[in-house]
Amino acid sequence: MTTEAKEKPAKPARKKLRRRLTRQQQRRRMLLRSGLTGFALLVLQPIAHLPLARRAYARLRPPGASEERGFLGACIKCGQCVQVCPVNAILLADMEEGFGTGAPYIDARAQACDFSCDALSCILACPTGALSHSTRTKEEVRVGVARLARPEACLARKRRGFRGAARGKRFRGRLRYEEVDRWNAIPIAEHPYDREICDLCVIECPIGEQAIRLEPLGGGAMTPVVGDGCVGCGVCEMVCPEEPTCIVIDPFGEEVA
Repeated sequence: MTTEAKEKPAKPARKKLRRRLTRQQQRRRMLLRSGLTGFALLVLQPIAHLPLARRAYARLRPPGASEERGFLGACIKCGQCVQVCPVNAILLADMEEGFGTGAPYIDARAQACDFSCDALSCILACPTGALSHSTRTKEEVRVGVARLARPEACLARKRRGFRGAARGKRFRGRLRYEEVDRWNAIPIAEHPYDREICDLCVIECPIGEQAIRLEPLGGGAMTPVVGDGCVGCGVCEMVCPEEPTCIVIDPFGEEVA
């Protein structure tokens, strides 16, 4: 017989059997896990307060929202306001915002609230009153207030006009132009401008000159001036052709140094 024939096949390695825990050991393990989970929640809970305490996320809230604490306390994050917005201006906050997670907000630079609904549909859709039903017209809204953040870049202050699409051909934001369609918003990219002096923030404001107007600086230069009628809808921020925008909306209740 050959040496290979004499060799016996190797025995398969035995699997180590897992020692079965007694009921007392299982209870101890469960108590330990529960204790660690509770401790982790206790430690992590203050983190959820940080965005609210530090106002790290200064968000524009939908029309009718009260001050931030009251709004977050009343909002159940149902998303009804998101569903009814005709221009998809309302978004839901992600998980980085602590107690603000899931709460609706508006990113005016991406898509402003231009009141295309006329009837403030988001307020009518809110089931809890987080968006106050006492707000009936767009002039009563107080989302925030506009501020000229970069006056040195403003085209009107530099005596310059503007021609073309306000934010370029790829911008997806929409706006209601009454001279084009009284009821439906259209892409801003499809509505080119030709202005001798840039005044897009003024002519597209849905509130009118009581909210924002141009005033002379001298030498042909003009400057946007925000009035008491500003409701913070964000249209001026959205249509500003400069990048980054010259005009921004400070959320309701925010103090700017």
